[in-house]
Amino acid sequence: MKMAMRVLNSLQLKLRPIAKSAANQQFIKTIRSCSTVTLPSLDDIPSAVYGGRHTVTLIPGDGVGPELIGYVKEAIRFSGAPVDFEEIGVNRESTPAELENALLALSRNGVGLKGNVEADLTRNTDKSKNIAIRKGLDLFANVVRCKSLPSYRTRHSNIDLVVIRENTEGEYSQLEHENVAGVIESLKIITRSNSARIAKYAFDYATRNHKTKVCAVHKANIMKQSDGLFLEVCTEMSKLYPHIEFSNMIIDNCAMQMVSNPQQFEVMVMPNLYGNIIANIGTGLVGGPGATAGANIGTRCAVFEQGTRNSGRSLVGMNVANPSAMLLASADMLNHIGLHSYGTTLHDSIYEVLANPELRTPDLGGDATTLEVVQEIFTKIKAKTKFNMEQGVQTDS
Repeated sequence: MKMAMRVLNSLQLKLRPIAKSAANQQFIKTIRSCSTVTLPSLDDIPSAVYGGRHTVTLIPGDGVGPELIGYVKEAIRFSGAPVDFEEIGVNRESTPAELENALLALSRNGVGLKGNVEADLTRNTDKSKNIAIRKGLDLFANVVRCKSLPSYRTRHSNIDLVVIRENTEGEYSQLEHENVAGVIESLKIITRSNSARIAKYAFDYATRNHKTKVCAVHKANIMKQSDGLFLEVCTEMSKLYPHIEFSNMIIDNCAMQMVSNPQQFEVMVMPNLYGNIIANIGTGLVGGPGATAGANIGTRCAVFEQGTRNSGRSLVGMNVANPSAMLLASADMLNHIGLHSYGTTLHDSIYEVLANPELRTPDLGGDATTLEVVQEIFTKIKAKTKFNMEQGVQTDS
């Protein structure tokens, strides 16, 4: 028996360098393959166009989502953008068949705009429909830009940072089970390939948008295997972008730095859960969930939504919800499908209204109603559209 154990230990010691070498070779192969693959920007992803008009999947979701989506449709109509909506009703009560219809529509059209779909907080086997959409379409990158609003005073000014979140694995893998009564095991999945993909997307985003810094956020000091792998991949990827200053920061320190000195950040890349937390902190710093848009990017589809996934159920029917985030998401969507003049008109109209202290909803410290805000935005859209027509400005086709 002792002889057998000695032989086994000897074999294990001999095999370790081989296994390590094989892992290193695979890592180098992954990094090299990523360096030759161009991941999509918003402009690269195809969308459905019929007779010169773009078809966009619309998912109102729960809470104030249906109300805000209604204003989006009106804004698009006032702008004259050649967009048709295919509306799919998905909410917390939807069946698997209804969710499948939404996935098919999003896959077919290549672009979507959605409100948040609430998740059941009780312990049951129901999976999050938001995660099902992101994983079903492989929307691997969640991108949230947190930028200070014009003329809106907050504790910190001149914030302009982008949170890029790996959107398909990590703690959101939804692999949980109860080993014995009262003991739950939840698996956090971090893969080399998905880490390389999101790292490359972050560096490519920084390059395209003339950013000079990328910071990887992690907890590799404690989660040495999972977050250690993520940090290792990001570090190796950074070597392919010598013009970008790369750094890394532990998640808890990052949270503190976000609320004390957020101006130090430009582009931040991180695993799933950390991205959710940091994006919410960043959104809170610049005005809250009603003022920040987000995008979920895949290789064949893009879905736009509010920067934080809040349904606003408590605001339903009260005419006080801030419509800016959903309207900004629709402006990003217009830019994504190549309708840049329409997207710019909508974006500028929203920001001009946000700059007016008399037209701010309660979440921004004002007393304006949702309807008052959107009516002023519509007025500005119509004025800009009329001016463009009178000046003969070429619109996108």
